[in-house]
Amino acid sequence: MNKKILVVDDEPSIIQMVTSRLKASGFETCSAGDGDEALRKTRSNRPDLIILDVMLPKMDGFQVCATLKQDERYKEIPIVLLTAKGGDESRQIGLEECGADDYLTKPFDARLLLEKISKLLKSK
Repeated sequence: MNKKILVVDDEPSIIQMVTSRLKASGFETCSAGDGDEALRKTRSNRPDLIILDVMLPKMDGFQVCATLKQDERYKEIPIVLLTAKGGDESRQIGLEECGADDYLTKPFDARLLLEKISKLLKSK
């Protein structure tokens, strides 16, 4: 069975680029354009992994990540933060305070993203 990945970004072009890469690598995908939708889709579709932008409307990616990681039902889902926020402080907030499993900054290397996804799904 193909692994399902939820891609969350408020830029449709990023969603399209990431989902087309994921589909070409054999993953099933779904997407969300804001933080509220990301939580709804996680609860209804239970993805195997989430790629999450930080700067989102309605609820930012840090809040989405922390909300899911504090919930017993969803805390095991790996989350990769994919964001333009490249500073050490943002990285620390994402990984240490919110519990993200990995952190990648935009612009990003698609091969590196796929490597990180494979590694996280194997360790799950």
